[in-house]
Amino acid sequence: MVFLQSTVLGLVIAATAFALPSKGRGTVGQRTTSPSSLRLSVLPRQAGCDTPSYIPFNETQLPNPFVLNNGAPVTTLTEWACRRSQISSLIQGYEAGYLPPRPPIVTAQFARSGTNANLTITTGALGKTVSFTPTIVYPTTAAPAGGYPVVIAYDFLTIPVPDGIAIMTYGNSEMAEQNDLSSRGQGIFYDLYGSNATASAMIAWAWGVSRIIDALEITPSANINPAKVAVTGCSRDGKGAMMAGAFEPRVALTIPQESGSGGDTCWRLSKYEQDMGDVVQQATEIVTEDPWFSANFDNWVYNISQLPYDHHSLAGMIAPRPMISYENTAFEWLSPLSAYGCMTAAHTIWEAMGVPENHGFVQVGDHPHCEFPTYLNESLFAFFDKFLLDEPNVNTSYFSTNGQFNGTAWVPQDWINWETPTLT
Repeated sequence: MVFLQSTVLGLVIAATAFALPSKGRGTVGQRTTSPSSLRLSVLPRQAGCDTPSYIPFNETQLPNPFVLNNGAPVTTLTEWACRRSQISSLIQGYEAGYLPPRPPIVTAQFARSGTNANLTITTGALGKTVSFTPTIVYPTTAAPAGGYPVVIAYDFLTIPVPDGIAIMTYGNSEMAEQNDLSSRGQGIFYDLYGSNATASAMIAWAWGVSRIIDALEITPSANINPAKVAVTGCSRDGKGAMMAGAFEPRVALTIPQESGSGGDTCWRLSKYEQDMGDVVQQATEIVTEDPWFSANFDNWVYNISQLPYDHHSLAGMIAPRPMISYENTAFEWLSPLSAYGCMTAAHTIWEAMGVPENHGFVQVGDHPHCEFPTYLNESLFAFFDKFLLDEPNVNTSYFSTNGQFNGTAWVPQDWINWETPTLT
């Protein structure tokens, strides 16, 4: 057995009030990314960008993601960096709660036996720290020069993973509990920040993913490439995986599976489905289940048109980094029209950046919830091969639905009222 420790003492990463990466953010022990790394994987924030938590707004259609809070159009990648910062602040203000920046202390202890390992992460400030231990299963194949790519699975893995990729299991439900509404403020995150922290469970989970990547960056002995990290989960954990991909720019590949409402669907479209008689989960119901969203979101669920964003913009925070999501029309509750319509709207953001092939969406039916049919492996492995394994000439243009929306019509022009710009 190998037992090693790495420590960052008193390292404070400069962050905005909403934990956005600043230009030139430093890391410790990070490996150089390969030549096939994504262009503009981390966009610098524009100086002087106004990022309020709330703005007056009322729009029944999906909000135009290419308009700044002051009404000016987004025409450049620099302006999009500002817009992304604004979206982040708004989502935290309305539904997600505050995402704290990296704490001053992050340490990692790594212990491996054979193909199994534990990575114990301790983080916080002097006098108050917390610890958690994701587990790792390594491939039996030889490691690439930069270390193994890794998939972080929320709670447990529900998708197949190709050879050559390590699998990390992250106990997100220990980081922030999700038993019912009485779980609010309970878990490792709240032991550090207090039970009254505004952070929702999903933001707390995303914070945990960031600390995992911090730990990988300072623990080269783990032989994991921190520039090749994917995150995935199904159902409630799929919602969380998408939130992590949006708020942590070091996530190289985001794979939400059957995340439904609160994930890759849009609040406005789910409300539309319900108004049309479909039995779907939407905002007024979801806030009665678990603390996935901040308590403040309760104030907006009956006034969805007043949200100055929707989840197409949450997904767009990931761009230009890759994301592929999977949905299941066999379950009406997952809001199938909303998922397809929302990701169709989100797709325009990757298109605007000139990388539509970095955004995939596959919607089928006829299988149990969180089961992954083998015929979906082609699209999934294509994203793994291109973005984690650096295989050349891989086609990742997958965007499809079976169109089974319970008789409710998807009419794009009723919801998407913008022309997609070319961001330069």
